[in-house]
Amino acid sequence: MASTLSSTLLASLLLLFTTPPSLTSQVQVGRSVTLPKSDVDLLEFPLNLEYLEAEFFLFGSLGHGLDQVAPYLTMGGPPPLGAKKADLDPLIRDIVTQFAYQEVGHLRAIKTAVKGFPRPLLDLSSSTFAKTMNDALQRNLEPPFDPYANGINFLLASYVIPYVGLTGYVGANSKLMSATAKRLVAGLLAVESAQDAVIRSLLYERARMKVEPYDITVAEFTERISDLRNKLGSSGVKDEGIVVPPAMGAEGKISGNVIAGNQYSLAYARTPQEILRIVYGNGDEHTPGGFFPKGAQGHIARSYLGRA
Repeated sequence: MASTLSSTLLASLLLLFTTPPSLTSQVQVGRSVTLPKSDVDLLEFPLNLEYLEAEFFLFGSLGHGLDQVAPYLTMGGPPPLGAKKADLDPLIRDIVTQFAYQEVGHLRAIKTAVKGFPRPLLDLSSSTFAKTMNDALQRNLEPPFDPYANGINFLLASYVIPYVGLTGYVGANSKLMSATAKRLVAGLLAVESAQDAVIRSLLYERARMKVEPYDITVAEFTERISDLRNKLGSSGVKDEGIVVPPAMGAEGKISGNVIAGNQYSLAYARTPQEILRIVYGNGDEHTPGGFFPKGAQGHIARSYLGRA
């Protein structure tokens, strides 16, 4: 029953939110369109997260990244550190492969609107994810967490990434001035939200499962990861696990939390500063680290470096 429900939900979400092939023509973005400088900066900033997601999903599912799939999109940026193919079952591999190619599309879509920047140095090594999990659980896991070891681990590692990007799109939307930029961000947000919903659905189906060999449930992993992101972001609760106290669930009536939202079931918004604090893994937008050992790129991200 659960498997049938999950399969139906996943099929519906993927059908509804898959990036339409005609995205570029629909949003009518291109070098002939002049965008306000603030819109350019806000559109460039999420390229950092889109690069991160594209490389993680591509390597996890296919064993190679943008340098083979779409080298022109890297603009000569360095290859990611430590990324590799994950040991995934056929269903999860198929879903992650879909995500991977969607992220390639996102990079292309943004770069039809703005020039962008070369791929930043990304650290997708097992040790980076292991540190994240250790920080979340407030203890050193033994053996160290390896996102590429199996499907559950990869889903938990995936839980760490797309949600941060979607909260950034929610936060950016109200600050955009042009209709062109707003249309583009709306399309990106829809697919990022769907990816997060699929990941959360797969994890929710396994909520009570113990993650081996740690004797910690999937639900607790998601709760602790969300708590860590709230702590690093330093702006209150903008993150929730897949199971919450009923008072925090939809309408304060249910503990199942397959889609995170505020008291009105609206998506949370994050600023670029909050996102940098999270992806740097240290709560400080001025100090590179975590997934971006040399810092994120673009005017917004670079403006914080050296200003501690």
